[in-house]
Amino acid sequence: MSEVRFEVSDVAEIRFCVSPLWETVTSMWALTQPGRHAIHLPWIKTARPLARRRDLAGHVELLTAFARPRAWLPDFLTPPPASPLQDICEELATVLASPPEEVRRDILVTEGSGPLAPLARVVADDPEGMVPRLVAAVRAWHDAAIRPHWPRMRALLEADIAYRARQLAAGGARQLFDTLHPAAHWDGDRLVIADRWTQSLTVSGRGFPLMPSVFADKAPLISCSNEAAPGAVYPARAVGTLWEGLGRPGPGATDGDRADALSGVVGSARARLLELLRAPGTTSDLAHRTGLSVGAVSQQLGLLYEARLVQRNRQGRAVYYLCTELGLALLDGVF
Repeated sequence: MSEVRFEVSDVAEIRFCVSPLWETVTSMWALTQPGRHAIHLPWIKTARPLARRRDLAGHVELLTAFARPRAWLPDFLTPPPASPLQDICEELATVLASPPEEVRRDILVTEGSGPLAPLARVVADDPEGMVPRLVAAVRAWHDAAIRPHWPRMRALLEADIAYRARQLAAGGARQLFDTLHPAAHWDGDRLVIADRWTQSLTVSGRGFPLMPSVFADKAPLISCSNEAAPGAVYPARAVGTLWEGLGRPGPGATDGDRADALSGVVGSARARLLELLRAPGTTSDLAHRTGLSVGAVSQQLGLLYEARLVQRNRQGRAVYYLCTELGLALLDGVF
């Protein structure tokens, strides 16, 4: 069992963020353990051929040395983002600037969860020479395997944050943490996590970022030691909807056949939007993913909303759209 201790002022420093760096590194868990991460099989099928490419194989080998099954990740490699939606370039700049002694310490701390991989020990022995190679590996894998899917991943993570923010506003830290995950609950002045570790962190005025994750699959995960910045990562809601429609052919039908079938009913733009809205999305996000203008997307969403094929929900300044049961029935009936 692990715990994070809060003082009264620390509760005011809880914030939410999304990290493309974290998702890139932890995607290795799904790639190397597809049985445990079966929910990601549509993505795994697209990622496996990439991992075998000559230009990526060495990068994947280096990343898997750190993303070991059921083991801790070194804190320097997954620092909490400084802002809610930080760009991966900014995150990698932070990793690259990590002091050598911090890199070495963070890697050796993870030995408490299992033996280090030989490549991880090489990085610990030569941080100055190896951290740039590690950053290059993350960047290469992100560009090949994560970036093409990042808009749909980010939309799901942002929708989770909107939900958690409502929990925090409605019931404070107790309701937020009691509903965060079945393995987590609030106990007086601390977050308690029913895991197989015995980690104990103290926030001590350093802030506490909470980060939903696509690839975290069990209990919430916290920083490895009190020397690192405190924070927690937890499994995001509705991950089961994330890859719907990705590489899923119908019996005897090609992707073009299925798209043409639904397009004949609602039009090609609305058909594409409906498919994307299996997971929550905003107008700007949908415009980015489809190549349509924001105005065109807004117009099509209005028509879908009037037809009761999508629902909308305002969270702060953002409006999230999502397929209704009727919309899903239409999609699944055709697809």
